[in-house]
Amino acid sequence: MKVGKADRSSRTGKIAAAAKPGSAAVPMSAAAMTSAAVASVLGIPEEELTPQVRDAIMTLMREVDRLRQEIEQTRTHLDEMARTADQDMLLPILNRRAFVREISRFIAFAERYGVTSSLLYFDLDNFKAVNDAYGHSAGDFVLHHFTDLLSAQIRDSDVLARIGGDEFAIILAHVTLDLATKKGESLSQSLRDQPPVWNGKKIELSFSCGVYELHAGTNADTAIAHADRAMYAQKRSAAKAKL
Repeated sequence: MKVGKADRSSRTGKIAAAAKPGSAAVPMSAAAMTSAAVASVLGIPEEELTPQVRDAIMTLMREVDRLRQEIEQTRTHLDEMARTADQDMLLPILNRRAFVREISRFIAFAERYGVTSSLLYFDLDNFKAVNDAYGHSAGDFVLHHFTDLLSAQIRDSDVLARIGGDEFAIILAHVTLDLATKKGESLSQSLRDQPPVWNGKKIELSFSCGVYELHAGTNADTAIAHADRAMYAQKRSAAKAKL
């Protein structure tokens, strides 16, 4: 049977549609279909289904199935790369890069809908002393403990990230400055009540916390800078109170 160029193009497209998983025409993969089934989809009369035509159809089916599998593998690989690029190297939370993107998203939401959210910026006090006294394994344990404590006390709609070293941040969705300040105080109390225990010894910790309200007209870098300054102001105030 002689097939024109236009007919070949049209029929190849139909084979691809038929081989597509979940296709309304034929809900099965190309590998599971018979050449007769595909020929039926294409409207090829049974008397024209010669061995040569059957072989051509099967070749096309295998190629379509191979391409589909490659696309699925590529998509899975890209999803994994995106997830890895956003995650902190040590902890199961976002890194700074991903967090900056999330701040920008919340600011855009505030600009569009006028909904306020707030940023908490934490720094573990005297964390270097933990590494010096107990070693870096203990320091990593403390960071994991702190991450678990924060994660357990925020909502799914909130965003937690490690900004760097012993600095963390949280976006509290739809939370005003006053409520965010109270949340920071509550988290600080939780850390005092649940200190990490390393080799049977409690490691007494505290953290300084800065708060900044995300609103229209700002940007991610400005928001982080304001929250960082507020955090250091609290740290200095606490240090003076101990004198």
